[in-house]
Amino acid sequence: MQSKRRQRPKLLTVRAVFYLLTLLGNTTIIVLAQLDLRLHTPMYFFLSHLSFLDLCYTTSTVPQLLINLCGFDRTISYRGCVAQLLVFLALASTECLLLGVMAFDRYAAVCRPLHYTTIMHPQLCQALAVSSWVSGLVNSVIQTGLVMAMPLCNHRLNHFFCEMPIFLKLACEDTNGTEAKMFVARTIILIFPAALILGSYGHIARAILRIKSMAGRRKAFGTCGSHLIVVSLFYGSGIYTYLQPIHQYSENEGKFVAVFYTILTPILNPLIYTLRNKDVKGALWKVLGKSTDLA
Repeated sequence: MQSKRRQRPKLLTVRAVFYLLTLLGNTTIIVLAQLDLRLHTPMYFFLSHLSFLDLCYTTSTVPQLLINLCGFDRTISYRGCVAQLLVFLALASTECLLLGVMAFDRYAAVCRPLHYTTIMHPQLCQALAVSSWVSGLVNSVIQTGLVMAMPLCNHRLNHFFCEMPIFLKLACEDTNGTEAKMFVARTIILIFPAALILGSYGHIARAILRIKSMAGRRKAFGTCGSHLIVVSLFYGSGIYTYLQPIHQYSENEGKFVAVFYTILTPILNPLIYTLRNKDVKGALWKVLGKSTDLA
């Protein structure tokens, strides 16, 4: 018991730092994409949506975790828990779909460069972004509604936020029918975008192999490899949690895996997708230079 109490301040510090870095990195991307005209492209349009998603996504779970680690009241009302579940599911589902859209954008940029501006015109980009948000919200409303219809035998959550598998474990009645309905929705939200991403990167890899310059090929593979690592962490941990039978779900393992898609990937996304990019670095130095001149 004492060892757990000693570990709490360390966990609080680490996760608070991660949260602040997530806020800083994603806010920077949004601001730069708005201020610099060179970043007014489909790629950065979707990245701005991803950054805003990650800001909301982490804020829906991490502050509650930090409060718990501080040793304050570790309870949450049923309504508050359902509200957190609704928001978290909506944002997580939207991110799953948006990452698939971004993979299609990269495929068009690399494999269809001459037709890129025709394919990814502003109206299509806006339609894809809006569709991702609306589909994520609809999925969340449906699944949260199914959960609210179930009577719960226990109200003690062994987790750091209100998550779907935990609710199913607390249900008094047989959840096989509810699980089957949810499985269909989760497959659409998780498997289809993941398959689209893998397919698009397969085409991108073939295009990269046609590059004659060895240095250019290494750079392209390095960029794509880092993208795939982060995407694999996000989808892999999500699939592990949401597509396994509920009787096999372990609360302790679930808490560990949840760290990947609630804390780790939101902090890595800005680093992987944009802060390593020359255009973003140039925009950042440009904004900082203006700020220095004004000072």
